[in-house]
Amino acid sequence: MALRRSARLSALPTSNAALLQPPTTAQARKNSSNSSSSSKAPQPNKITKARKSAAKGKTTPTATTLEQSAPLTTIPVKTTTLLTTTIPSPEISSTPANIWDSVPTNDYGVSRPRHTTPPPLDRPVEPHRTNATLLTPHGSSLVAYPPGTENESPTKTGRPRPTATTGTLLENAIAHLIATDPRLGPIIKAHPCPLFTPEGLAEAIDPFRSLVQSIIGQQVSGAAAKSIRDRFVALFSTGKSDEEVPDGFPTPHDIIKKDIETLRTAGLSQRKAEYILGLSQKFADGELSAKMLLNATDEELVEKLTAVRGLGLWSVEMFACFALKRIDVFSTGDLGVQRGCAVFTGKDVNKLKGKGGGKFKYMAEKDMLELAAKFAPYRSLFMWYMWRVTDVNISAMNS
Repeated sequence: MALRRSARLSALPTSNAALLQPPTTAQARKNSSNSSSSSKAPQPNKITKARKSAAKGKTTPTATTLEQSAPLTTIPVKTTTLLTTTIPSPEISSTPANIWDSVPTNDYGVSRPRHTTPPPLDRPVEPHRTNATLLTPHGSSLVAYPPGTENESPTKTGRPRPTATTGTLLENAIAHLIATDPRLGPIIKAHPCPLFTPEGLAEAIDPFRSLVQSIIGQQVSGAAAKSIRDRFVALFSTGKSDEEVPDGFPTPHDIIKKDIETLRTAGLSQRKAEYILGLSQKFADGELSAKMLLNATDEELVEKLTAVRGLGLWSVEMFACFALKRIDVFSTGDLGVQRGCAVFTGKDVNKLKGKGGGKFKYMAEKDMLELAAKFAPYRSLFMWYMWRVTDVNISAMNS
């Protein structure tokens, strides 16, 4: 698969010498103020092993196979305000913290807020399953491990036992990263990660919507993607009440009723219209579902999604990390991650940039996998900080 850089993902040059040093006193005070206001190497899986082109006609697990685990509990949808700790980088936005009395943090920026409203549900999670709360097309809310299921036998459920909760996952991950390589401490303190906080994990995600928007945003600017997305949604909202289209986004069954020509009037290319129609058909048929995305292993997730036209390995890796909140994803094909790993290991990226090197101009894939292996099962967080090392703009993926 071709190397992915993304029109909204650019690495900015910076001084290597200063990247891994603790913040200055003034900066530390600023970071503290902002925070107050707001191993053994694992067995390889398809998210971490060497990248291969998807083969046509490859046999994939059936939805039945992936859904043999214990039935998931449906929990009511709640409106949750997502609080993200302020990060001293203009590219990453944070939600105003006006719903908190105060937001004390530990040494590495992990929020321990006192709530004026009930806190996010502290539920069991596991690094190799989906940690996000997923919405079905009809608005039901599902989680992989409903409260009270943490002691169920894996032989009964078909899933590993959870190893953390939404309240401890990020703290465990940070502790592991710093214990593995203390140089990460200053970077983590300077750039708190909102993605895997209790508030971040409480955010309800519509996986179908996320995948459609991923296809719409391929190879276009953020502004163009938003314009096309708005016109796409308008195709389905005309003549319907707010009750029929509560959030304005069409369901898979809505989309498969349209033909390619109609979808293209929103500004989609012929190929993107075909991709979205094919994806919608798989959700409508039940081959893909929120339940499957919750229960699938990392390998099953990659195999099922890369079988969909329009979803390459890089797109699936970003979806797994930013939408599903899986915390052991590592993308060797991402240019920003390559560059960050090179800087982290002391390489001069300015010299490497001029030497070419094909897909892996900054660091060999094998070397990247070896570097990341020791940070398992928290490689998503390690990857997030490799972007931060080189100040890569990932705000588009965060949104």
